[in-house]
Amino acid sequence: MTYSISDLEQLSGIQSHTIRMWERRYNALVPRRSAGNTRFYDDNQLRRLLNIVSLSQSGLKISRVCSLTELEMKTLLDKELDQVASPIAKYEYYISQLLSVGLAYNEIEFDRLISLAIDEYGLKMSYINIMYPLLVRLGLMWRSDNICPAQEHFLSNIIRQKISVATSEIKQNVAVKATWVLFLPDDEDHDIGLLFANYLLKLSGNKVIYLGAKVPIDSIKDVTTNVKVDHLLLFMVRSRIINSAPDYLAELSLAFPDQIIHVAGNSMVLGDAVMEGNLILMKSIDDLEKQMITSENGN
Repeated sequence: MTYSISDLEQLSGIQSHTIRMWERRYNALVPRRSAGNTRFYDDNQLRRLLNIVSLSQSGLKISRVCSLTELEMKTLLDKELDQVASPIAKYEYYISQLLSVGLAYNEIEFDRLISLAIDEYGLKMSYINIMYPLLVRLGLMWRSDNICPAQEHFLSNIIRQKISVATSEIKQNVAVKATWVLFLPDDEDHDIGLLFANYLLKLSGNKVIYLGAKVPIDSIKDVTTNVKVDHLLLFMVRSRIINSAPDYLAELSLAFPDQIIHVAGNSMVLGDAVMEGNLILMKSIDDLEKQMITSENGN
């Protein structure tokens, strides 16, 4: 693949003007030029930038990092993770390295790094501070269409597996606090956020009926007809025509008046949807946890 400097900025978290400065001062990257003299970068250049970012998080001077060969960088990266002091810098180290090895389809190294993060911080903190920012940089969570590059599929599937394994290890209590139905609308298939919500709800002792992606409203009605359901939870991240999201949510509200409907998603996607009645907007994981506490207290 080829990348513009704005693509590098999004993926690395380093501003474009800083990348250009590193190029001029330290020969960090060597961009190629199109026939129209436009600068662009390939996968190797992107991975090099991500490695530079990782090593700079460990405290090495940027001038020294940029002077290293690829082999020297790899040698340092293999031993520098434990030298990263602050949690924020360490999160960034993980993000940049997961991107670097993920873009190279290095499943063994990606799995090793993400397992290290989960062992160190737990799944919840790893998701909030590492996995989610990683996915946002790739544009997976809030993208404008439903066509993902191969790298996005590769990275997201490994993350999906990690969440699923952690969820399967939760021991379910006989006495459940509340029953939640989790689903995506019938034109949505980005389910990682929904999977993580499933994990949190089950961990907290709730019963979850997980329907997954692309669920028609009639299927949800079938569940609520046969089971007492307290809450519905859905994510809306895919772009829609104007008024589509508000109309869909209004239809949900009318179809399920006895359930509290929790809606998460991109504010640009949700548009002018009015959250009133039994509709509740969730902007963060904290919002979900507050709703779980409220449900437990019977409010």
